[in-house]
Amino acid sequence: MTAEPDSSAVRTALWRAMHAQVDAPPHLISDEIGLALADPDDGWRDRGDMHPIGTGGYRAAIVARTRFVEDLVVDEGIGQYVLLGAGLDTFVQRHADLAEQVQVFEIDQPGPQAWKRERLEALGYGVGANLHLIPVDFEADDDWWHALLAAGFDPSARALVSSSGVSMYITKEATATTLQRLAAMAPGSLVAMTFMLPVELADEADRPGLLGAARGAAASGTPWISFFEPDEIVAMAREAGFSEVRSVPTAELADRYLADRTDGLRPATGEGMLLARR
Repeated sequence: MTAEPDSSAVRTALWRAMHAQVDAPPHLISDEIGLALADPDDGWRDRGDMHPIGTGGYRAAIVARTRFVEDLVVDEGIGQYVLLGAGLDTFVQRHADLAEQVQVFEIDQPGPQAWKRERLEALGYGVGANLHLIPVDFEADDDWWHALLAAGFDPSARALVSSSGVSMYITKEATATTLQRLAAMAPGSLVAMTFMLPVELADEADRPGLLGAARGAAASGTPWISFFEPDEIVAMAREAGFSEVRSVPTAELADRYLADRTDGLRPATGEGMLLARR
């Protein structure tokens, strides 16, 4: 078996699965396929970062941002969906009805990418004609844009590019370069990119959890190095050449998807989303 995905990718997949398992319906998404891919040890729900009690805000944030981006794909009639740092995303497997309408390009490190391919085959999903797994060695500065084009991406057609849980691990200069490259996409294309806020901008109740997560990331060898204030990353996207840019705060996602719930499920603060249109 080739190199497994990193811990943050697995954690995200398990939180998506836990939402369907422990939170009351209606569910923002129903995704236990990522759980099957990860195949964690028995008792995974008792881990400190997974226990259903105390992690509701984090899994709510994960499923809310996933639902938001996937709604954009459908509502905008997007025919090309690109995931930078795809991890254990399962859009293709959960939306088999869109196989004829949406080409999905998943970009990730070669080892985890090969691992995911093996798991998809082992579980019987396979890799269909509309799923393009693109291995890119970011640490070796491989040209992900060239690899995307080589995989059949059409730069003259509209696309939605999602980058979730990536910007905090790379320099601000690298994020600016990525946005500049994406600003060359066809008019009407969209970028949805999550970013970490400075801790002091998160709700006070969420700050200890964020600091703990940051320490955990550093201990695992993948420290958070970049934090953005909303106005800062919006200005960066405008400078890159996007015509319509805004920050989507956590509160907006909560009001859109969780307002009518009676169980108090609300997304943790600390992360924002950039939405930029060509």
